[in-house]
Parts: sequence; C-alpha cells; structure tokens
Amino acid sequence: MATEFKLPELGENIESADVLNILVNIGDKIEKDQGLIEIETDKATIEVPSTLDGIIKDIFIKPGEKVKVGQTILSFDENAANKFVNSDAAKWNSKSAQSEKVADELKNEKTFLNSQFNNSETKVVDLNLPELGENIESADVLNVLVKSGDFIEKDQGIMEIETDKATIEVPSIVSGKVIEVLIKSGDKAKVGQAILKVEISNQKTELAEVKKSEPAKSFSAAENVEEINKLDAGSSKGEREKFSPGEIDSQPPIIKGAAPAAPSVRRIARELGVNINKVPGTGIAGRISMDDVKGYVKKLNEERDNTPSFGFKQESLPDFSKFGEIEIKPMNNIRSKTAIHLSYAWTTIPHVTQFDKADITELEKVRKLYNPQVEKAGGKLTITAILLKVISSALKVFPQFNSSVNQDKKEVIYKKYFNIGVAVDTEHGLIVPVIKNVDRKNLTEIAIEVNSIAGKARNRKISLEELQGGSFTITNLGGIGGTSFTPIVNSPEVAILGVSKGSYEPVYVEKNSLSETSEFQPRLMLPLSLSYDHRIIDGADAARFLRWVCEALEQPIKVLIEG
Repeated sequence: MATEFKLPELGENIESADVLNILVNIGDKIEKDQGLIEIETDKATIEVPSTLDGIIKDIFIKPGEKVKVGQTILSFDENAANKFVNSDAAKWNSKSAQSEKVADELKNEKTFLNSQFNNSETKVVDLNLPELGENIESADVLNVLVKSGDFIEKDQGIMEIETDKATIEVPSIVSGKVIEVLIKSGDKAKVGQAILKVEISNQKTELAEVKKSEPAKSFSAAENVEEINKLDAGSSKGEREKFSPGEIDSQPPIIKGAAPAAPSVRRIARELGVNINKVPGTGIAGRISMDDVKGYVKKLNEERDNTPSFGFKQESLPDFSKFGEIEIKPMNNIRSKTAIHLSYAWTTIPHVTQFDKADITELEKVRKLYNPQVEKAGGKLTITAILLKVISSALKVFPQFNSSVNQDKKEVIYKKYFNIGVAVDTEHGLIVPVIKNVDRKNLTEIAIEVNSIAGKARNRKISLEELQGGSFTITNLGGIGGTSFTPIVNSPEVAILGVSKGSYEPVYVEKNSLSETSEFQPRLMLPLSLSYDHRIIDGADAARFLRWVCEALEQPIKVLIEG
C-alpha cells in the first residue's frame, strides 16, 4: 500500500522551508525515525525523520526547492519491494514514451506553423535593440536565447543584456520565425542596432485557430516541454495582444528590464496594479506564471497587514564599487529570516532597556565548587544555567514578563508554562533553542540540557520541537566581553535578558553579619541588560524584576522563598 509522507509542522509562523539535501533514493528501504530530507527554515537546519517503515516509492521534490507545510514530499510502499520496482520501471518507461509522443506533436505543430507562414503573405523585419533608459547608449550581450529557425512569440525573451544599471532580458515585440541572429554573446550592442531578422505573417487566421485550442508554445531550445505547456495557459484568443507591423517603430523603452511573462500574465499584473518586473518568476530562466503574480500579491497584502507604515521609503544603496574594491555575498536563509524577524520586532515593539549589576562573588565560589559534580553528569554549571532557574522563578513573581500582546484584539496572553530560550551563536547565524518547563527541573538537569541543545544547534542537528514554545529569552555575551548591550525582544515574547562579562569592581560593603566593618571590597559584578515591551511592562516593573533577579543571584534563598 502506498502511503504519502507530507512535510510536518515546522513551528510558529513557519509555512515553508528550503530543501538542502535528499537523504534517500527511490527503492531504498527505510526505518522509522530515519532521516529523509534536510531542510532549512528561518530558524535552523533540520533533518526530517520518517514516521514509519517502508520502501521509498516516489520522491516529489529536489534540492533547492521550497516546500510548504503539508506538501507531499515522497511516498512509501509499506508492503512489497519487488512489486514496486517493477511498477516503477513500467511507470518511467510510460513517461518516457509519453514525452517522446509530446515532443513529436510539438515538432509536427512547429512544422505546421512554419508552413502557414510559408503559404501566407509574409514580411521580414528587423528587431532593434530598444531604448534602455536615460543616458544608456549600449549594452553587453550576455546570452542569446534564440537561434535561426526558432518560432518566437511576442513578449518572449530573445536575449539577455547587461547595462551599467541592470541585467535585462529583452523581449520580442513580434511573433514570427527567426531568419537570422545578427549578434552573439560577448558583443556590445548599441541602442537601435538590429539584433534579429524575423519573418512575420499578415495572415493570422490559421495561427489563431491553433492558439484557440492549445496553450501558446515557444520552440526555443532553452525551454522544455513542461515549461512550454505553462506559457500563456488558460488565456483565450480574445485575451491575446495583437501585433501589427506598424508597432515596430513604436517599441516602448526598457527601463528596469522586461520581465519574461506571457501577455495574459502581464495583463493580470496590470489589472492588479503590480509591477511585473518586481515579481520573482519560478519557471525556467525566471519565467513568470499566473501563480507567481498571485503569490506576489498575497505576500504584499500579508506584509501590509503585519507591518506598520511609518511613511518611510526604502532608500536605494549607492554603487559602492565606485569608492573601492567590494565583495558581495548572498545572505544564508537563517541570516535573511533573522533580519526580517528582528526588523519586525524592532519596528512593532516599543523597546526600553533597564540595566543593573549583580554581585556574584559568593555565587561564583559555589559554582566552581559544584561544577565538577555537574560535569560528571554530562553538563556544565554555567551562569546561563543558573540564570535559567532564577528567571523561571522571577516569571512567577512578575507574570506580565511571561506574556504576549495581541494588539489586534487588545488582549494580553499570560502563559502558565515556563519555557526559556537560550540564544546560541553559530557559524550559520543566531539560533534560539528552548529549554522546556525550566521550573520543574533542578540545576543539574538544566545544565545537561543546555550543554546538549547548544551542541545540536551548532552542529545543525536541532529539532523543530526544540525551537518552539519559548516565553522568555536569555542571551549571554559574557564569554566574549563587553560591559552592557541592548538586546532586541524576541517577538512575540515581551522581554529578553542580556548578560555581559563579569568583572571585579570596588564595592562599598556596609557592616553586616558577613562583614565586621564598612569598607570597599573587590566584588565580582555581573552586568545585566533587560529589554522589554513597554506596551505591557512599565519602567518601574522592569526595575523591580531586574533587581529581584540580582538579589536572587546574590542570595539564592530568595528563589526558594518567593519563586
């Protein structure tokens, strides 16, 4: 029996992921919990395990694709391997035969179309390089997308050029047969220079009848059968834009590059008020489909709903290469999504940061005393581990710090669980795994879990479950240095604690049970920075919360009495 395997839930607000690697092949026998694919979300790189035993029957994705939650990624045959192998071979033989049949049909249709041109009144016209923008007189030819004998359609890309401002795909303004290609890759073409000779027909009846029943097809060698069938799909004869020879002299200028899209797709984009040049295409060579336009509009609407408008317009960057040597590297997925998430948090949360210092002189002595015992159990007794326990108690005393704000409904959601995220610095970017139910664990258990989960994060072996459900975050830069900093709240949480490097300072200690005289003493002081959401937390509350944390570090009995 064939069973479909779908991409599972990936966490809060995560709808898709990039496929990095497929770890199995068709015909492989796999076991439950065995890794199937490796994916990358905005938070981590994750290996997706199988939920059952079986034989891989089919794989529906490939590396580099973006898959959505709930999308079928492969199928299993849980019963007979031999039956699968035979049926699979037959299936692929059938597909191969079908592809050959389609190719023959396309070849016959191309012959038919060309015969229509030959039997009707035709005219050979020159296609010239159009205007490319203000003060641009020429461009470098990167790639010629057609060859002599190809049948091209209006708006089909015919060549790629590069100006000093952009890389552009030049579209054809006619439909016809390429008679001669007048340029080649590497040439420098001037505006107005003839680049192609195209034979066009004034008799359109026969061609219109072909298009009425079939999607428009392009026979460029750069496109395969699947992509050809996508072009202009669903558009009728009445929707297609017509060409007349008189339009050659009035070809519109290309300012930002002509998007590779069919006329029907361009028309829909115009009706929706979308600049089609900004729509990312998912087809071959970036071809833009109707679904691409709809997805782009949906994304714009979601961003408009979720992001407040401050009346700012994104400023374009200057050409830095004019000032010296530069190197451009693309952001990895984690860095890119982190940038988006933190930008959203910074613009939607009114941030305030409270600073304080804790005297951990005595705590450090105790930590060093018990650390060997914790290390034998597999952990490491660090300040971060101790702070996790202290914060879980502080959140009980100050419940507004363990909440989230629903601005749309004017509600505050108070959480009764105590899951605390720990920011981990990795070579791939910042990852925040979550320690669950901290209030129910002792220090040894917390230290072991922190040590384990940090290692998983750095080795890209973190699971989805270990990244979800946080209600507060701790970020510790003490191992690097610094005296203080202002961390950004990890939305939808309302507070985050930053920890800097402890150092010895002269502190005036008054006479008490521990000190016989009042005097300055060298004390190990730990700088703490608490950033919080001012919509739900007032400054006085933040000061009290942070002072409570400092006092709990100085006198741990406070955790047992109040926390």
